Amino acid sequence: MSFKMAKVLVISPSICKSLKHVQTIHARGLSVGAACLGSVNLKGRSLLTLKDFNSDEIKRLLWVSGDLKHRIKKENQYLPLLQGKSIAMIFEKRSTRTRMSTETGFALLGGHPCFLTSQDIHLGVNESSTDTARVLSGLCDIVLARVYSHSTLEELEKEATIPIINGLCDLYHPIQILADFLTLQEHYGKLDGLTVSWIGDGNNVLHSFMMTAAKLGVHLRIATPKVPSPLCDRGSFLSLSNSCNIYLVMTSDPMEAAKGSDVLVTDTWVSMGQEEEKKKRLKDFHGYQISNKTGSMANPDWTFLHCLPRKQEEVDDEVFYSPRSLVFPEAENRKWTIMGLMVSLLVDYTPQTKMPRF
Repeated sequence: MSFKMAKVLVISPSICKSLKHVQTIHARGLSVGAACLGSVNLKGRSLLTLKDFNSDEIKRLLWVSGDLKHRIKKENQYLPLLQGKSIAMIFEKRSTRTRMSTETGFALLGGHPCFLTSQDIHLGVNESSTDTARVLSGLCDIVLARVYSHSTLEELEKEATIPIINGLCDLYHPIQILADFLTLQEHYGKLDGLTVSWIGDGNNVLHSFMMTAAKLGVHLRIATPKVPSPLCDRGSFLSLSNSCNIYLVMTSDPMEAAKGSDVLVTDTWVSMGQEEEKKKRLKDFHGYQISNKTGSMANPDWTFLHCLPRKQEEVDDEVFYSPRSLVFPEAENRKWTIMGLMVSLLVDYTPQTKMPRF
């Protein structure tokens, strides 16, 4: 199936309210965009899905993340912005990047991370999610939960009086997408107008791309096999795409999806909990491996992303270890974007670096 949306020009509700205000901004030497993003305040919010965040709020998160990366990594500044604060990290699913980025990032900012596995905390088993949310609200300042079901996050967020971050669930993986878009902004210098091709499973990472790309002016081309459904909350996705100045393509043909693309993206074909389906899934995804043949359909300067861990059937070594591959900067940016997110949700912080182009 191939599906294209017509381009529709819309004016963001976040545009400054009057010409007088715009003139004041210019008189102070600021751009309109920087002034608008500078007024965004996310303190006290939760992040369960980027569906709940508008364009300016997502850009603000990316700006703060890039700012912290520059100040800490490039300028070697010590920024104890979260000193005296603690985070509860609930992990029903194992992880390398989510755990390491959150633990080291929170500690680097002066805070204290507390790691809780399924052996330490049994959500909904020994204690209800409602009670857990209330208890943790009195013991720490923020919770990151990597869980099986999105409903668990919704229960925690409903009862907690502190921010809840979705570290991954069955429907969404928002913190991965923040890292992906920071990586692309750093590489290309801007996001608006880029075309991203997703070639693989219709999973939580794709769902987060679907809820975010249009808000950043990124065109999306999706190829998934016919058997696994590629769409979560299809109505919201189509409505969002129709209201933004972007186009989308949905197909089951990987080569069609790669046409004219700037970025080729894939992910695991067999997620945690799907191991029994592996044999069938490998058959369903025959022909979906990303290679230079796939890239021959893309733009000349195409790049590659994968959230890791990677299996060779998903992408061959020639692409994965090539200069086109941004997977290792992408993995590092998991740290800077989770830091930017935690700082934005917990404290009042103003970026010190110039707002990047989006």
